[in-house]
Amino acid sequence: MRLAAAALFLTLRLGAEVAVESVGMTVSDLDRSVEFYTRVLGFEKLSELEVAGPEYDHMTGVFGVRLRRVKLRLGSETIELTEFLAPAGRPAPAGQRSNDRWFQHVAIVTRDMDQAYQHLRRHQVKHASPGPQTLPSWNRNAGGIRAFYFRDPDGHALEVLEFPEGKGDAKWHRRSDALFLGIDHTAIVISDTEASLRFYRDTLGMKIAGESENYGPEQERLNNVFGARLRITSLRGASGPGVEFLEYLSPRDGRPFPPEVKSNDLIHWQTRLYGISSAEAERRLRTGRAAFVSPGVVELPDRTLGFRRSLLVRDPDGHAVEIVEP
Repeated sequence: MRLAAAALFLTLRLGAEVAVESVGMTVSDLDRSVEFYTRVLGFEKLSELEVAGPEYDHMTGVFGVRLRRVKLRLGSETIELTEFLAPAGRPAPAGQRSNDRWFQHVAIVTRDMDQAYQHLRRHQVKHASPGPQTLPSWNRNAGGIRAFYFRDPDGHALEVLEFPEGKGDAKWHRRSDALFLGIDHTAIVISDTEASLRFYRDTLGMKIAGESENYGPEQERLNNVFGARLRITSLRGASGPGVEFLEYLSPRDGRPFPPEVKSNDLIHWQTRLYGISSAEAERRLRTGRAAFVSPGVVELPDRTLGFRRSLLVRDPDGHAVEIVEP
């Protein structure tokens, strides 16, 4: 009873304004990745910077850091690409599958799936699905959505989505000449929905926006996982893309998040939250025995990165979450 009360208190204290600021990933060649995201997917480059120093070592949990970072925007959502000039990290494990628990992607919304797929084919993207899939009409919450998984130059999974009328945010149905409209959510594979809800909802203040259970041949082919049956839970903050949990009810043979992963490794993604107190979040996360990447809240020397305080932690499955304050 005390734990439930504490979680409710924290949600009331922190959750009113929590928002997703951006989703970031580590890349091996920043110039190549920027070229891909801007030329192929229509992102706009907003900024580029390079930083080094002990504060950034603590922020990332990697010693001797020098990093380059670019912020890109698509629609009203942003992503960040980070290349570690020093020290270089490790490549992704061989044979990655969509049910491995380090899996994360961003879902990019298109106004026309057929046109988007042909555009991606012309740019020779690597397929992660055999082709676009239309989720069946019996699935009340997801029926009619069209989706396709593919990979960026470093092998990061990406999804392109087309929402039918009546599904998805109203902004995805506004008239636009752009082929790619913005980012609806970032999806993460988890092992236990209830444990993840305690972290993202009860501790960090996000709210459930939708739930479904997806299975069948279309879902198997989308994820490229034979026999895939998923419990899907969507969470939202006050603004920014959502966070979508993918719990594989079957098969349950996805590999766990490698415990030795660092921020400079190519499977590192991080979801950045703002609008909540980093000091209070740190206190509650320590009470909940969360895994910290940074030693605690890190005070940066200036606002070069757009904020002065950063706290980097891992969720129950190992996905990185950064909480920042101006």
